[in-house]
Amino acid sequence: MRGLHGHGVVWGCRGVGGRRAGAASARGERVSCPTAAPHRPPAMGLLSDPYRRRALSRLVLRLNTPLCVLSYAAGLGWFLALPFPLLAPRTYMSENAMGSTMVEEQFSHGERALSYAREFAGHKKAAGGMPVAWLEKTMWNLGLEVYKQPFSRTLPFPDETHERYMVKGTNVYGILRAPRATSTESLVLSVPCSEGQQNNQAVGLMLALASYFRGQIYWAKDIIFLVNEHDLLGMEAWLEAYHDINITEMQSSGMLGRAGAIQAAVSLELSSDVVTSFDVAVEGLNGQLPNLDLVNLFHAFCQKNGLLCTIQGKLQRSDGDTLAAYAHSLQTLLLMVLKQGSGRPQGDHGLFLRYHIEAVTVRGINSFRQYKYDMSTVGKTLEGMFRKLNNLLERLHQSYFFYLLPSLSRFVSIGVYMPAFGFLILILVLKISFGAAVSSRAAGPVGRCRAAPRSPLQPPCQRHGPTQPSPAPTLVLRALPCAGGAGEDVGSWLGGGLGGRGRPLEAPGSETSTAPFPNLHAHALDLWMKLSKCDAERPWDGDQGAARAAAEESRPGLLTLVPPLLICHATGLTLYFLPVLGQHVATQHFPVSESEAVVLTVIAIYVAGLALPHNTHRVLAGSGSDRGWMTLKLLSLLYLAMQLGCIALVNFSLGFLLAVTMVPVAAVVQPTGPKYAYAVLLVLVTPAVTLLLGIFLYRELIEYPVSVLECWQLFLQAVAEGLLDHYLYGSIVFPFVAIFVYPCWLLLWNVLFWK
Repeated sequence: MRGLHGHGVVWGCRGVGGRRAGAASARGERVSCPTAAPHRPPAMGLLSDPYRRRALSRLVLRLNTPLCVLSYAAGLGWFLALPFPLLAPRTYMSENAMGSTMVEEQFSHGERALSYAREFAGHKKAAGGMPVAWLEKTMWNLGLEVYKQPFSRTLPFPDETHERYMVKGTNVYGILRAPRATSTESLVLSVPCSEGQQNNQAVGLMLALASYFRGQIYWAKDIIFLVNEHDLLGMEAWLEAYHDINITEMQSSGMLGRAGAIQAAVSLELSSDVVTSFDVAVEGLNGQLPNLDLVNLFHAFCQKNGLLCTIQGKLQRSDGDTLAAYAHSLQTLLLMVLKQGSGRPQGDHGLFLRYHIEAVTVRGINSFRQYKYDMSTVGKTLEGMFRKLNNLLERLHQSYFFYLLPSLSRFVSIGVYMPAFGFLILILVLKISFGAAVSSRAAGPVGRCRAAPRSPLQPPCQRHGPTQPSPAPTLVLRALPCAGGAGEDVGSWLGGGLGGRGRPLEAPGSETSTAPFPNLHAHALDLWMKLSKCDAERPWDGDQGAARAAAEESRPGLLTLVPPLLICHATGLTLYFLPVLGQHVATQHFPVSESEAVVLTVIAIYVAGLALPHNTHRVLAGSGSDRGWMTLKLLSLLYLAMQLGCIALVNFSLGFLLAVTMVPVAAVVQPTGPKYAYAVLLVLVTPAVTLLLGIFLYRELIEYPVSVLECWQLFLQAVAEGLLDHYLYGSIVFPFVAIFVYPCWLLLWNVLFWK
C-alpha cells in the first residue's frame, strides 16, 4: 500500500477511518478498509446529521394521514383567501409607454358609425351573409389597402350548435399604412361577422374609426381593420395565412397583403346603438392570458371616459372590506377559473395568443342600467387604447402573463396562487413517501444477499470496531446495490441504510430491524427495483426451494405491472381516436346523427373502462400480493403528480380543478376497507363528473340555474365542443384528459379492485 500510494495514505479509505488506515499502512501493518471505493480522493463530509433526518422521517411517517388532511385544508383555504386585499394587490401599469392617459381623444363620428352599421345590415340581409363587395368598396373609399381571403374547412363531424359541416367564408381586411414608419409593426382591430343582426354596430364603429384614423399623422404602426366570417374559424384561417403556416388543415388562399409584425390586437363585439357597460374577456386557447398591461390599459381608459367596465359580467363593488365584497370577488375569481380551465377561447382574441400577440375581446353590453353611452364615447375609448399601443417601442413583456382577476382593479399573481396548488400536490408526495416505506416493510426479511464483486485492486474490507456515519454522499450511492454482509436484512437496509453507510445492518430479529422504516427519500420506483434486484441475487439453500417458489409467486416484478399500464393507456388512445374515426360506422348501425354518434361513443368507451379490473387481474402473475397493488398505486400517484404539475404550469385552473377532486381520493383508495365507498368516491372524481359539476357551478355563478336534464344537455354539448376545439383550433384539454388523466384514473380503479 505504501509503495502504491507513496505517502502512506489509503485513498480508498475516507474520514477518520481513512487517516487511521493510512497511519497503519505507513508502519507496514495490515489494515482493513472501512469503505469500498478504491482510488478516490477524500470527499467533503455531510453537513446534516443522518440520525436527525431519520427522526424527522419517523415523525412524518407516523403523522402521514393528519399531514395529508392538513395539507388539503391548507390548499383549499389558501385558494379561498385569494380575493382578500392582502393577497390581491391593486393593478398597476408596468409599461412606461402606456402609463399616462393625458392625451385628449377627439373621435366624434358616432353618427357616422351608426350610419355605416345600418348600411352594413341592409347589404348583409340582401346577400344572405357577409357583404364582401360592399366592404371592399367602403374600405377602398376610406383610403385603405383592401384585400380578401376566401377559406374553407370541413369539420371532423357536424357542429349541431351552429348547424354547419362544410364551412366556406371570406375574410375582408384593410391596411392603414403608417406615415412615420416602414411597416415593421402593426396593430389589429377585428370584428367578427356574426349571423343575423349580431355585431352590425361593431362593423359600423370599426369603419368610422378607420375613417378617423386615416386623417391622423401620428401613427408609427400599421393598423389592420379585419372583418372575419364564421367567428373563430375565420380568425384561425386569417392568422394561419398571415403567418404562412397551416396547423389545423385549413384551406385558404394565400395572403396577398401584409403589414408589419402584429404587436397587439383588440376584438370588438357590439350589437346595440348604445351601451351601458363594457365587458372584457381575457381567457384564450388552452388557458393562455394576455399581458396584464393590456387589461390595465382597457380599464384605465374606461375610467377616464366614465364607462362602466366589467369582467366576467360583474361590476366591482366599492365596499372592498365587507363580507359581501369578498363573496362577489370570489364569484368573479371562480368564473375565471372555470373558463380558463375549459381551455376554450372566450373570443376571437384567444387565437392571437398562440402567436405571442397580446389581445383582448371587448364586448358592449346594453342592459337596464340607467347610464347609457353613445358610439362617440365608445370610439374615444378605443382611440385612446390604440394611441397608447402606438407608443410601444417593444412587445408587452414587463407585466404578468400568469394571473387571476377577482376584479379589474385587483390581481393575484402566480407567486401567490401557486402555493394553493402546491399544498394539494404535497398530499401525493406524502403518500408516495409513505407508500415507499410501507412497500419496504411489506418486503419483510428476504434472507441474505450475495456480496457484490470486488475490484482486484481493492483490499479486503472488514468492519472492525466502532463505525462512523459516512461523510461522503457518493458512498450512499455505492451502498444501494445489494452488497451487504452476513445477516443483512434488506428491509432494514432500505429503511435505514440510506442514512449512513457505516451503520451496522442488524439481523431481522434485532431491535434495529424492527424499527419503522423512516427513510422518505427513497423513490417508489427505485425502491421496487432495488428489492427486485436484491431478490434476484439472493443465494438459496436446498431447504428453501419451496419458500423461494412461494416468494416469487407472491412477488410481482416490474413486468407484471406492464399489462394494466398498457391496457389503461390503450383505452385512453381508443377514447381519443375511435369516436371521430368510427362515426360513420355508428350512423350505419344506429339511428343517430354523426355528432350524436361521436358523443355517445365517447361516453360508451368512458364507461366501458369500469370493466378493466376484471380483465387485467387475470394476466397479472402474483396479483394477490399486497406489494402488487402497493406498487401499482405508487406508480399511479407518481403519474398523477407529474400530470398535474405539468398542466398547472400551462393552465393553472385546469390543474387546480383536477387536483381538488382527484388528489384526496387517489390518496386514500386501496383494495381493503370500505371498497364500495371508495368506488363511489372514485366515480365522483372522474373527469367526466368534474365537468358535469363544473357546468352546474358555472350556471349558478352567472345566476342562470339549470335543471338536471338541462345540465346533462349542456354536458353533451360541452363534450362535442371540446372535440371540435381540439381538431379545429388545437386545444389540448381533450387529448390531455383522454390520453393521460383518464388512464391514470383507470389505474386507481385497478388498485381498488385488486384481487
